[in-house]
Amino acid sequence: METQNLIKRNLYYTNDHEWIDFQGSVAYIGVCRFKLSGFKEIHKIEFEEISAQIKQGEIIGSIQFDDYHVLVHMPVNGKIISINDLLLTEEKNILLQQPETNGWIALVVPGSLNDKSGLLTLDEYKMRNNHR
Repeated sequence: METQNLIKRNLYYTNDHEWIDFQGSVAYIGVCRFKLSGFKEIHKIEFEEISAQIKQGEIIGSIQFDDYHVLVHMPVNGKIISINDLLLTEEKNILLQQPETNGWIALVVPGSLNDKSGLLTLDEYKMRNNHR
């Protein structure tokens, strides 16, 4: 995925602080900076076994820090077709440095490109989380 501005207007967000960036027939998904704030180093990232179809809200992975882990949820119904290889290497901390750009988690094929139910626009996300 090409490097983007920190928050780009074509992103949609979830109440659990994941984001999705629709790019034609596919979409990149990731975790918002807000959900990762306060963490200094990722120890491990684990992904659930990729199945044929994953439902919106299902857990797709876990980001592990010292004594804490952050769950990653699927923002839409769909199929994961690729995981960001950097997250499986020593470069995994790119997720903390660039969570809304090069720190994307997975590439998915959404079940429906037009179904944005349960997703928030940038303005809705900022209002809900008091971002200014």
